Amino acid sequence: MLTPPAPTGVAPSQAPPASAPDLLPAHLAQVIWRGDSMGHSQGVTWPSGHPALDAQLPGGGWPAQAMTEILHAQSAQAEWRLLTPVLARLVAQGGSVLLIAPPYRPYLPGLCREGLRDDRLILIDAQTPAERLWATEQALKAPCLSAVLSWLPQVRPEQVRRLQACAHQHAGLFFVFRPLRAQSEASAAPLRLKLSLGPSPHPLQIELLKRRGPALDEPIVLHRWPAGLMPLLPPQRLTPHTTRPPSPHRPHRPAQRPTSPPLQPTDTPSPDHVALDGLAAGQHPLSATPGFPGR
Repeated sequence: MLTPPAPTGVAPSQAPPASAPDLLPAHLAQVIWRGDSMGHSQGVTWPSGHPALDAQLPGGGWPAQAMTEILHAQSAQAEWRLLTPVLARLVAQGGSVLLIAPPYRPYLPGLCREGLRDDRLILIDAQTPAERLWATEQALKAPCLSAVLSWLPQVRPEQVRRLQACAHQHAGLFFVFRPLRAQSEASAAPLRLKLSLGPSPHPLQIELLKRRGPALDEPIVLHRWPAGLMPLLPPQRLTPHTTRPPSPHRPHRPAQRPTSPPLQPTDTPSPDHVALDGLAAGQHPLSATPGFPGR
């Protein structure tokens, strides 16, 4: 008995098979992420203050209770311009900013101008790699709202994994700064990016190296500069979306030639000249100056 051939097409009334996430319960389907779509953040996210960047971040901002790894070629060039908007928002809500082993001391007047209060900035001076790791872990375990910024140039992949586990119990933000040579190393950070500067006037350029979403071919360009630098930038170098504060009108004044008192001839050499003459003759400058004892 011959069996009829299987139909080659699908009947219009027959629905296509459901995908794997559709077959799972709701509490499991929401944690399934497909590599060709943007993932959803499992926790709270903080808007970065850069709309172009938020559009490419899962959840629309910096993730809380997770590590964000920032790779850059040189410190103190672009990280403050990138993070000051979200740090100012966190400080305005009563949080603190913990700086662990920054390579340079931050310029407090400039940070205050960006909305960061100096009484909310805590600088932790950790010298050795072990001290930096210990201070970072203790800061993540502290039961308070804070943003932890840690410079860890010598951290190993297994140590990054441990810090990521500690970040799950931290209610605030956690940023780790590492050199570019760490790009080839494995990292447990769910969000990883490369930060650099573009051509003059040096906008921020961000390459998303790792995120819960599809790969991004082009870097994200952020046209943002400190408030104190904006009046000094030429208008033709700014983008149409960048605004600068208006400068006060100054009345025009004609240029005047500077005047100086006429030189009066003198036969008595000044103490400075005596010191220079003694230095040229091989003598100690202070011993040749009247009023200073010799060696």
